[in-house]
Amino acid sequence: MPMYQPPKLDVSGGGQVLDLETAVKDGVLGGGGGVAATGVASTEKLDLKKMIEELDSIEVPSVFICPISLEPMQDPVTLCTGQTYERANIFKWLSLGHLTCPTTMQELWDDSITPNKTLYHLIYSWFSQKYLAMKKKSEDVQGRVLDILETLKKVKGQARVQALKELRQVVGNHSAAKKTMVNNGGIGLMSSLLGRFTTHAVGSEVVGILVNLNLDSESKLNLMQPEKISLMVDILNEGSIETKINCTKLIENLMGGEDSESETVSSLSLSVGLLRLVKDKRHPNGVQPGLALLRAISSHESVRSSMVSIGAVPQLIELLPSLNSECLELALSILKNLSSVPEGRLALKDCANTIPNLVKLLMRVSESCTQLALSILWAVCKLAPEECAPVAVEAGLAAKLLLVIQSGCNPTLKQQSAELLKLCSLNYTATIFISKCKLTRTLQ
Repeated sequence: MPMYQPPKLDVSGGGQVLDLETAVKDGVLGGGGGVAATGVASTEKLDLKKMIEELDSIEVPSVFICPISLEPMQDPVTLCTGQTYERANIFKWLSLGHLTCPTTMQELWDDSITPNKTLYHLIYSWFSQKYLAMKKKSEDVQGRVLDILETLKKVKGQARVQALKELRQVVGNHSAAKKTMVNNGGIGLMSSLLGRFTTHAVGSEVVGILVNLNLDSESKLNLMQPEKISLMVDILNEGSIETKINCTKLIENLMGGEDSESETVSSLSLSVGLLRLVKDKRHPNGVQPGLALLRAISSHESVRSSMVSIGAVPQLIELLPSLNSECLELALSILKNLSSVPEGRLALKDCANTIPNLVKLLMRVSESCTQLALSILWAVCKLAPEECAPVAVEAGLAAKLLLVIQSGCNPTLKQQSAELLKLCSLNYTATIFISKCKLTRTLQ
């Protein structure tokens, strides 16, 4: 019977290849022959399963991975072929009647399964070191956050800005810092720094911190105070692109269950700033958050006419061809909301590219986008059928509507398409309509 050869291991960080015995002997990965090398007292024995779960995001040496489950092994055993697996996984393989090694597909000439204690100790030692290092780092982070929070209570001016910059970096990079902020009054302190006389330098850093935290309803209510929202809107209009995006995301989060008459919704300055953000071709990463907040604002009927008055309709129509599917659905949702008011429908009719751009979207992106585009087209064509129907026909709307009717779309969408098709045909004889639409006799 061939002797089992311990696998070669390359996990030392410098490209050195070692076998398991040498790795344990020399203390690689926290070896040294046992768990004591990790600095863990026997009375504080760590649970391997828990460590694996908490270190889920780190890269694990491939030799620790079970070839069957592709997960780190907790109870490694070795077959006669020299291949090592997690005990539960290989037992399941054998219980299914397989008489081969899963990795090599060699027939098993010996059904014995040997615990690989050397590999187990190496796995345990490696995870122990990583786990303790993570815990120490987490404790260091928590301590640093608490120190900065105390500092912020005492300093002003540029010293406050510098402290906030450091806190924003720590909170953005460590989940432990976020928890420390939430559990130690950090959100309340940040909120107290926002007000009528807050400088944009301080406000930008505070917003950059808050946008990374989970805010409860009480915190949101506190941050929704008019002077705080007014500051955020000012910063959104005048700050860097990172600050603009952070303000946008934070305000959208705060609007979660707000009153439709709140100052946030009625702020034209906010809508103007958001339209600038979504049109900024230099920074495409601002388009999605900007459109998301505009959709939330446009869902409130009381502000739709005001949004139309600042030119939202033509700006969004011109933006449609350049948007990805996610942003496209957001933009169409906004336009649909605006089409519910007379001013919105008139603005859509008066924009030369409304009908051509919307027709191009039918049956091209998603069913939801098709439904939104159809709703807007219906609102426009119904407003002025004699003026809009010929434009729609020339843009190829009829053929697109027939595709919708013949597709597997929902019945409501098909009915809406049939009604719009009928509306477009009112000013034509059947023969002229067919020729205009370039329809075949079969489609007729």
